[in-house]
This record gives sequence, C-alpha cells and structure tokens, in this order.
Amino acid sequence: MSGQCENQNQMPPCPVTSTEQIPLNSEATILAATPVTAPTIKVPVALAEPTLQIVVESDITLDPAATEIKRVKKNVFLNQVKLVPVRFARIDNTDFFRVTRAKLFVAGHIRKNIEYASAACNGALQDRIADVPFSGFTELIFPQTLGGTTPIIGISEFAEANFLNERTQMDARLDKAFFQNLVKYNEQPFGELVAANFFELDFSPVMTSPEGTFRTLREKIVLDLTVKVLQVQQVRLGAGSAVITPVLPGLTPPVSPADPPVRPDPPSNPC
Repeated sequence: MSGQCENQNQMPPCPVTSTEQIPLNSEATILAATPVTAPTIKVPVALAEPTLQIVVESDITLDPAATEIKRVKKNVFLNQVKLVPVRFARIDNTDFFRVTRAKLFVAGHIRKNIEYASAACNGALQDRIADVPFSGFTELIFPQTLGGTTPIIGISEFAEANFLNERTQMDARLDKAFFQNLVKYNEQPFGELVAANFFELDFSPVMTSPEGTFRTLREKIVLDLTVKVLQVQQVRLGAGSAVITPVLPGLTPPVSPADPPVRPDPPSNPC
C-alpha cells in the first residue's frame, strides 16, 4: 500500500513542445573569381607575442572569518597595453620609420573568486570577490623573428620660411612668414589578451588550529601573461609580399637614383 501511495503522490513530467523539421535540398553555389595580380589589403599585423611574468602579493580580508579555503577561481582583465617606441630606422627616403625598440606598458587586475567555509556548524559556503591590481613594462626588440614585421611610425613636421625687407634689404620682415605643417595620422599599436597561467600560494599569515578561524588571506601570485601586440598595416599579397608605406610630398627631400642614399639620424622620440 505504501508503494501505491508513493506512486500516487509523484508529479507528472512537464510537457515539452517540439516541432519536426522539414528536410531541405541544398547544392553548391557557383562562385565567380576575379583574378588580381597582387592585391593590397589593410589588416591587423602581429608584431610581437611576449609572455610577461608578473609577481604580486596581496592581503584579502574575509568576512565572516574562514576556517577552510575550498576553491579559488581567477581571471585577468587588462586595462591597457601600450607601446612606446624609443629607437627607429628610416624607411628608404620617406618620412616613415620602422620601430626597432620599444617599451610595452601593461596594466590590469586579477579577479579572484574565493570560496571558503566558515566556522558555523552546517553553514553555507561563503564567497569573496577581490580585484588584485598589477602594472609593469618590458622591452621589445623588433623584428621579433627573422623577416618579421615591425611597427611603423610616421613623423609630423613643421617648416617656416622668413623674408627679407625688400625696401632696405638690411633687416627681416616680421609681418610676413610662410608656414608648412605635415601631419601624419598613425595607426595606434594595440594589444590582445592571449593566455594567463597562474601559480599561487594562499595562506593565513597567522597559523590557526584545524577548527580555528582566520580573517586575512595572504596571496603570493606568479602570473605568466601572454599578450599579442598588433598594428593595422597595408600588406601586398602575392609571391613578393611586402608592407606598403606611402611616400608623401613632405619636408624630407627625395633621394635621386644617382645620389647616394642619405639616412639622417631620426629624432630621439618622434612621438
């Protein structure tokens, strides 16, 4: 009888509505290809993919107090990945330079989700979310690999021409001047988060008994952070692939084929 009562008290399963799909015919679409000898495209180009080792230490307060740490989940959030060029090499006779050395600044935080047990008897698991900030920099040498790509920076220039007083031929005309401004708008190098590998030691600064509690969790974290540095560039496809740099009618005089190439030293920091 008890088994029959149990069967009578069971709830029926919830109904689910389903629809039978009608099979459709499909066939390959005919494509028409237009031959192009060597197209030029503008795409993000990978410049470097360094792995940075970040070491941080932090104290996190737990409320209510913990008696045992159950699990810690971690993620990385980047606030900035900025490339600052410091060394340059001129591209032929243009006003554009290849960056040969740069400082990469990285900043962000580690988001930690800490699950722990309190001293309460049959108490629920507690949850503590904390953000651990970090920042630093590293040096990058370009190209990173043989035949690799480098960041490209165009230099903005300013020129001024002054005139002689045509009446006296002895002094300058301060009310007359010629100006030229050449402004180049560069594609800003940017970063992408690739991977994060955490090595972590969590402990209470004061050792407690197995049934004791602690309110401070000290963390020593070693983070291997992999980022990708990119810049949008013009690339010519084909057997002779090349990065395309415009030749602008700027202030730098062009080099004729008969003259030896002139490579003046670039400014120390054109940015």
